[in-house]
Order: sequence, then structure tokens, then C-alpha cells
Amino acid sequence: MLIKLPEKVKYIIDSITAAGYEAYAVGGCIRDSVLGREPNDWDITTSARPEQIKALFRRTVDTGIAHGTVTVMLDREGFEVTTYRIDGEYEDHRHPREVLFTSQLVEDLRRRDFTINAMAYNETAGLVDAFDGMGDIRRGLIRCVGCARERFTEDALRILRAIRFSAQLGYAIEEDTRQAIRDLAPSLSAISAERIQTELVKLLTSPHPDYLRQAYDMGVTAVILPELDRCMETPQNHPHHCYNVGEHILHSLVEVPAVKDLRLAMLLHDIGKPRTLETDEEGITHFYGHPAVSAEMTREILRRLKFDNDTIATVRRLVEFHDYGNDVVPTPVIVRRAVNRIGEDIFPKLLIVKRGDIMAQSAYQRQEKLKLVDAWESGYRKIREEGQCVSLKSLAVTGRDLIAAGVSPGPELGELLQQMLSHVLERPEDNTREKLLGIFLNPYAKVT
Repeated sequence: MLIKLPEKVKYIIDSITAAGYEAYAVGGCIRDSVLGREPNDWDITTSARPEQIKALFRRTVDTGIAHGTVTVMLDREGFEVTTYRIDGEYEDHRHPREVLFTSQLVEDLRRRDFTINAMAYNETAGLVDAFDGMGDIRRGLIRCVGCARERFTEDALRILRAIRFSAQLGYAIEEDTRQAIRDLAPSLSAISAERIQTELVKLLTSPHPDYLRQAYDMGVTAVILPELDRCMETPQNHPHHCYNVGEHILHSLVEVPAVKDLRLAMLLHDIGKPRTLETDEEGITHFYGHPAVSAEMTREILRRLKFDNDTIATVRRLVEFHDYGNDVVPTPVIVRRAVNRIGEDIFPKLLIVKRGDIMAQSAYQRQEKLKLVDAWESGYRKIREEGQCVSLKSLAVTGRDLIAAGVSPGPELGELLQQMLSHVLERPEDNTREKLLGIFLNPYAKVT
């Protein structure tokens, strides 16, 4: 197995081995190289102690020296170099209380999470694969190194990492590893929301976001996203649907591009349906008002998972408006008013969300629904091409213009701008400074 090491990585390894120590590239960079992917970063493991590494290189940073990690800086690029170690007892389902340095590479590899991440390489020794990571790559398996229960007991976040790697690579999770996840899923409650968020986003933006179903099947979402479990148990007996709410959500995830806010919007667009479920006399289910309920739940869930405010605001609006205009023929005026209300920044994304939603429904009237979305998109494209005004930002008159024309600053000025905007949404050809001032300022000619 020949892996091409970057020149800087090779330089670090060669410098360490020339000094009489062992050194290998290790972990995810080896996995990705084997798979023909470009590694995001290159980690190096070594028999040398941190102080010995610091003595070998001109510029280093003590990024994790208590755990044996020193970052070697080469031309402003950092490479983590970590001493072979054995982790001591874990006391918080995340961090070892202490680490013990070892001179044996295999002992260091033994503490790692999954076999595909427990391989090391240098150009002299070649590939070191003590736990058959290559075999699991050929088999398409995510399997813990050694005893799965021990690995997950040490670090509960590995439970989410197993599902995330499965989704990223399209691999199955080995049965002993699956059973350990089922048994130990409740320990995820000890993991910080920030780390859960990171793994969830990586899973959702993977090629297989619908593998989130594994998280449901193994009891993981019951801990990190219990709202989804309620959706998985909520039926949709309606001509427009062929799945229950949760299955519809999972199918919708694969229908939009692998972009964070789009995938989050699909995950949460119907999250409020269980709270709004009604069944009529004929047994047909209805979910009146679910977009507003889902939008508020989206805000609560994303805050709980410590997402940033911009993501929360964007996803909440996509969820709130995902059913907007579903039964409306989009005339130019209607489209302009919709873009004004929903926001120019998210309107194109909303069209993607709508298509994803439709594709995860039943085939009933699917083509008609998609044609309606196409009509919305065509109207929006025309607005963009013609530079029509849809917000105060593109209104030809500003507050300064009104003040210069004699309108006093204050609420009255803002109301006048809104009236002008409402006017040009109806009549885009009037969006010029001269026309708007002429139409609206006659009553204000004597205002001081």
C-alpha cells in the first residue's frame, strides 16, 4: 500500500526518525488516503516525548502537551505530533483522567475508536494495520477497535461518530458495535451540546443523511433529538403522503443539496406535526398550523444544540414558510410580495426546500406541485433579471431623500417609506426617485 505523504509531513517524520525515534502519519488521514480522498489534515504519532519533539523543530506550539500533543509549525501551517500513549480511566464519558506514554505504536492504535481510524503509515515501514482496518474498508464496516462497550464507555461521543462515519462512507455498522450503541446511547446525555451539534451537522451533510434512521433505531435520537422520535410515531393518512411524519423527514433530507441550512430545514420542517395532529371523521390526518409550530420548535431545538444565531434565523424562516404559496398561482405582484415578506436572502433556498418536501411525499399531484414551484421560480428569476424592487434596500427613495424634501425624522418617515415600497411592489415601473417623490410628497409639501 503506497500512500503519498505531503512534503511537510514527510519532512517531520524524516526529522523525527533521523533523531532515532519512530514516527507515522496516523488516523483519519490514512483512512482518507486509502479511500482516494484528500485528507483535511495530517496527524503524526511518535515514540518521542513532547520535549524531544520541541527540541527537534524551530517553531512548536504546546496545543495539548498534557496529553502528549505538540503542534509543529512549518511555514505557518500546523501539524499535530502526539506521543504514543495509553489512555487512563475515563471519568466523564469523554476525557481520560490521565494518559500514560508508551513506546509501542500498537498500544497507541489500540486506544482509537474504529478500525478504519487505527491505521498508521510511513514510507519505511509501510502501512501498519494491527486491527484489520483495511479489511473493514473492503467489507464496508464501521467496527470498534477491541471491545465496543469499552470504547463507547470511554467516550460516548464515539456513538455519534460511528453513525456519522457510516453516513459519510455508506458503511454498515458491525453488529457488536450496533449493540453497544443501543446499550450505551443514554450516556450521550453527558456530552456537550456543541459536540453533538458538530457530529449531527456532519451526518446531515453527508451523502447519506437518511442514515439518521439508524440513530432512531438504536435509541440515539431519543437522547439528542427526542422530537424526531415523536415524528417517527406520527402517522400521515392522507393522499399527499405515503410515509409517516418521521419517514417523510428522512426521505426529504436526500432531496436537497448537502448544505447545512438546507438539510437542517428539511430535518425540522415538519417537526411540529405531532403537536398539531388532528384526525377527521374519515380517518384522514391533518396538521393545521404546523409550519408556525415547527418554526418555534426549530428555534428551541437549534438553541438547545448551541447553533449560531444566523443559522437559527435562516433555518427558522425556511421552516416557517415551507408551505407558503402552495395553493397560489404566482402572479408577478404575488411573487414580489412573497419575496418581500420571506426575504431575498432565503427565497431561492425556500424553493429548494419546497421541491425536497414534494419529492418526499406521495406521487399524488406531484407533477402539478413541481410545476407550481417552477412558476414561482420563473417569476422570481424575472424579478432578479429586471432588478425589480422587493425591499427597502432597493427602493429608489431613501430616508435622507425624504428628510431633504422636508419630511421630519420619526415614525412618519418610516411609514412613508413602507407606503412607497408597497406601491412599487404593485407597480415596479414607478421605482424612480422622481416618480415616488411626485406621487407621495404632495401632502407633505409644508412639513418642516
